[in-house]
Amino acid sequence: MGTKKPQADGGPTPRPPAPLLSLLPTAGAPAPERADAARNRRRILDAAARIVADSGPEAVTMNQVAHASGIGVGTVYRRFGDVSQLLWALLDDRERQFQEAYLSGPPPLGPGAPAAERLDAFLDALVDRVVEQRAILLAAQTAAPSARYTSGAYLATHAHVTMLVTQSRPTANAPLLAHLLLAPFSPSLMHHLSQEQRLSAEELKTGVRELLSLRSA
Repeated sequence: MGTKKPQADGGPTPRPPAPLLSLLPTAGAPAPERADAARNRRRILDAAARIVADSGPEAVTMNQVAHASGIGVGTVYRRFGDVSQLLWALLDDRERQFQEAYLSGPPPLGPGAPAAERLDAFLDALVDRVVEQRAILLAAQTAAPSARYTSGAYLATHAHVTMLVTQSRPTANAPLLAHLLLAPFSPSLMHHLSQEQRLSAEELKTGVRELLSLRSA
């Protein structure tokens, strides 16, 4: 997408503020870095993820992440600059893992299964991803509601679903159906269903499958 990332071995590269979701990538590998730097990055991101899961993104501070990761706060600042860049990096990391799974992982999520099976597996995995990251995704959506549809993450996801719909239903308007299939995964709706309605991820997956089955009812 042409966005700038924190440098591997120095301070963060300056960039103008932007909504978190607009910074998410399409698929691609992170910049190469030394093994010790990669291990530190992994520990920092895992610590940030635990704090977000336990207390929400608003609870993340650089000092807390340093303490939870066992890495000096100076190193955390040098790697990520500030909390907003750290949260962006966390979303970026999870997005890359998700994309690797559906682009090159084992079937049925990855290549090798029929398109309809891959679509079911993809939507199940998307439920897990949005529920896991709902707090950060919701914050980003609240800051810039329309950014979701122009972000690299959404464009990559939409392209993948479009491909699967085209393969399973060649005569359908695949780009439109892909948007409609992804509509229920809005962070605000997922927050409402998982937190306010207290629905589990398995219940949400069942609901998505039942919704899809209506087309043949």
